[in-house]
Amino acid sequence: MHGRRPTLFSRHGMVAAAHPLAAQAGARLLIQGGNAFDAIAATAAALTVVEPFMSSLTGLGSATLWTAAESRVRVLDFVPPIQASFPAERFTKRAELERGPHAVAVPGNLAGWCELAARYGRKPLSEILEPAIALARDGFALSEFGVEEFNEQAPLLAAWPELYPAFSANYLPDGGPVKLGQVLRQADLAGTFAEIAAKGPDHLYRGALGERIVGYLSALGGKMTMADLAAVQPRWREPHAVSYRGLEIHVPPPPCEAFQFLLSLKLLEGFDLCSLTKDGPEHLDLVYRAIRLAAGLRIASNNPSAEILAEIFSDAAIARLRQRISDGEPIGGPTEQWTPQEAEDPAHTTSFSAADAEGNLVCITNSLGSPFGSGIVVPGTGLCLNNFLYWADVQPGSPNRSKPGDELPMCMSPSVSTRAGKPVLALGTPGSYGIMQTQTQATVQHLDFGLPLQEAIEAPRARLWDGRFIQAENRIAAGTIEELRRRGHEIEAFDVGWTMKCGGMQAVAIDPATGMMTGAADPRRDGYVVAV
Repeated sequence: MHGRRPTLFSRHGMVAAAHPLAAQAGARLLIQGGNAFDAIAATAAALTVVEPFMSSLTGLGSATLWTAAESRVRVLDFVPPIQASFPAERFTKRAELERGPHAVAVPGNLAGWCELAARYGRKPLSEILEPAIALARDGFALSEFGVEEFNEQAPLLAAWPELYPAFSANYLPDGGPVKLGQVLRQADLAGTFAEIAAKGPDHLYRGALGERIVGYLSALGGKMTMADLAAVQPRWREPHAVSYRGLEIHVPPPPCEAFQFLLSLKLLEGFDLCSLTKDGPEHLDLVYRAIRLAAGLRIASNNPSAEILAEIFSDAAIARLRQRISDGEPIGGPTEQWTPQEAEDPAHTTSFSAADAEGNLVCITNSLGSPFGSGIVVPGTGLCLNNFLYWADVQPGSPNRSKPGDELPMCMSPSVSTRAGKPVLALGTPGSYGIMQTQTQATVQHLDFGLPLQEAIEAPRARLWDGRFIQAENRIAAGTIEELRRRGHEIEAFDVGWTMKCGGMQAVAIDPATGMMTGAADPRRDGYVVAV
């Protein structure tokens, strides 16, 4: 209505995902008697098919969830530690791990999805994977976003002659560029999913699929072993949470880096944002300053202990940071890793949420890393492998330098919020180190300025980079941009009003009084909500 997406409601179930066919796959499980955990696993598998440039069962991720049976929030971490076989000493720059066999981290997604469904779902794996199998076997038509991703990335991957033949055979059998409506069929991927449906996740972690992946990586010079795969075990963790404007917002704890999001909100809670002009210079100045300070603390205290994390969020520490926000002096510093990045972070991630009539609520964020991950497609499997070791810190002199066996800090932030002990909101986004920035901006729009969930996600956003540099969607007024420059932000407008560089958020909310669910999806991607 009026050029905006409608608000969707349901009392029976809801799925919000970055592609309509994936949301539909999750909704199908709900209609067939499954719950939110069956639906979220089916959605994840379908995303492997329909957005292969950023989703795969060979990626990594985490989930934050409310389980109605236990009346509590839990976190499932399926980001395995850096594998024992990783030759960390060979690398000195992050760019060396952008593509190729050494960039591949041990895949955790399949283990995570299966653990969620086995622990809390009620449908067999064969039913959960059936929608993905059908999509891969029968094919689907590429949308505008898919066309853009394929046609942007294929020429870049063509520069890797050892990787491109398998990539093009899998995704571009008729050659490129691809066109709107072109049907992509993935028979090998359908076969892989069918084998997993019959044999379970051990087909990857201890079986023939894993052996095929390890063998192909070895032929390319990689070091991953079957022992690395067999060591994968999703871990249940207690969430980290803070209160903000009456909500208790829960995210994965360290080594996940989501505490930056919560720290940004905690800093902003000391300011009367709702009295300011929405999207005006005062509002945005405060938000950008809080985000930058929180990013600096996250980088300086990477993977903090419980004691250090408690100190970061202590009243005294928060008061000092709020004073710094208020002093008017420009704030600069890194937003990504320990030292400034050499180039823009090519992250490709996806986040999706689901709810059911029983009161279960779950948000997953998972990824391949960069677009098409490592660029490695394993022949005969239809699987594109991740490049998550690009997110390891291999810089000499860094206090956060990674080594085999270390936890791999992940800039993901799937969140579940409660009010008075009841689940009310699942919200997550892609965007690499911009994830925590995007969530902060949208949360302020929703809670401080009272925008409905869909409008809060649609509101203009910005991406903060190292130093003082900011890129903002051009729907932010030119006069506001100029005033922010005067206040010390090196800010410029994108030439578009909507860009996935500012994320691609999906969310599901529940009214605890009525049980009514509301879904919202980001137009910066192919996001859609399906209600049942």
